Amino acid sequence: MQQPATLKSPWLVLAITSIGTFMATLDSSIVSVALPSITTCFHIDLPMAQWVVSAYFLVISSLLPIFGRAGDMYGHRLVYTTGFVVFTISSIGCGVSHSIGWLIGARAIQAVGAAMLMANAPGLVARAFPPTLRARAMGIIGTVVALGSMTGPSLGGILVGTFGWEAIFFVNIPIGLIGFILGRIILPAGEKRHDETFDFAGGGLFAFSVCTLLLVLIHGADWGWTSITVITGLISSLTAMICFLFVEHHIDHPMIDLTLFRIRPFLTGNLSGLFSFMATFGNTILLPFYLSTILQLGPTQIGLLLTPFPLVMAVTAPLSGYLSEKINQVILTTGGLTIMASGLVFLSTLGPSAEIWQVAITQAMLGFGNGLFQAPNNNSVISSVAKSKIGIAGSINALMRNIGMVSGTAVAVTIFENRRRYFLSDFAQPDLIQNTAAFLSGYQGALLTAAFFAMLGAIISFNRKPPHPAK
Repeated sequence: MQQPATLKSPWLVLAITSIGTFMATLDSSIVSVALPSITTCFHIDLPMAQWVVSAYFLVISSLLPIFGRAGDMYGHRLVYTTGFVVFTISSIGCGVSHSIGWLIGARAIQAVGAAMLMANAPGLVARAFPPTLRARAMGIIGTVVALGSMTGPSLGGILVGTFGWEAIFFVNIPIGLIGFILGRIILPAGEKRHDETFDFAGGGLFAFSVCTLLLVLIHGADWGWTSITVITGLISSLTAMICFLFVEHHIDHPMIDLTLFRIRPFLTGNLSGLFSFMATFGNTILLPFYLSTILQLGPTQIGLLLTPFPLVMAVTAPLSGYLSEKINQVILTTGGLTIMASGLVFLSTLGPSAEIWQVAITQAMLGFGNGLFQAPNNNSVISSVAKSKIGIAGSINALMRNIGMVSGTAVAVTIFENRRRYFLSDFAQPDLIQNTAAFLSGYQGALLTAAFFAMLGAIISFNRKPPHPAK
């Protein structure tokens, strides 16, 4: 039975889940700015320090469906609040690290807590809100995810510059304690299902497959896409996924109910979400280099030009959630991705003489399109499944987001580098003009590919059906 406080105040549930979601997404991006300080502190090179970021991303992505399923079985509040405990204790471990090995290990444990938080937040929100308000709440959660990802570098820069790199981990301690206490008091306990067993074999195979795939995507450009390491990793990931699918088809209580993918809103929502993040992060990873290398802007100016995206999205996403309660969700999701595609095409046409206001307007345009898409899309995915499957549905939705981030970055960087090197292949000693032209050639190719992903997502989204209310 739900607690009275939750029935009266679903917005309190939203507030608490927003705390955990923001903290988990913030820590996926905040560490990047601290890597130079970490390399100096431990006397290591940048590739080794990069594992502080990679370990977090690999663990959290491979465990999202596992903890989503655990939430469905043992109660979302239990798994979610445990996530606060794990995240907070491991943050202390990160801050007091005396070696790079210790730090990477603590980051991996921190990712376990983050996966618990991110996998169960959608289920808690979906259960707390009636269908008439759920899209609005999902819009706010989408905004929190965007703000957490986008504000990480700027906040991290302030903390590192003022207190040192340890501060980016210690700042989690009071937030985690507050989130845990409020979560135990306010969040509904949820129902536990004692008639089902946890699918450990499926969970292990899935985690290995996803972890290996993301490892290849993250480091494939450095290792070489045709190298033995990459090919072996891809074959291993594919083999583990095939074994996973076999196990899921022959077990009474699978970790992921594969019949969910027969539900059109669930399938199209996850696929269009995947392509939306591939498009978004193609721009996110390369735009700062364009601003610094081509337009010769400083860090402060670059930070300001990146701000319109999260700010506009923060306003648009809740509004889109509200509108999705009044009009067909397909209009909003398809329209949002089409706007994103248009913005990326326009951004690809900017050259060395582009005006700052053109970049700012384009970023606002991308934030508007993304905000228009995310809230109704997330609500469409969650609302298309039965309440007993909300946890796993939300975690798969979050997994698509993470895979989209990594794969979008990998594709953008690969296209950029290949086009740039091909352009320069005819010049023994390229001058500034030739280097600029080569950069813009690669940049244009990457952004047009990102625009293609956005339009592909729009086409898929256009073919969704309205979700049936969860039972």
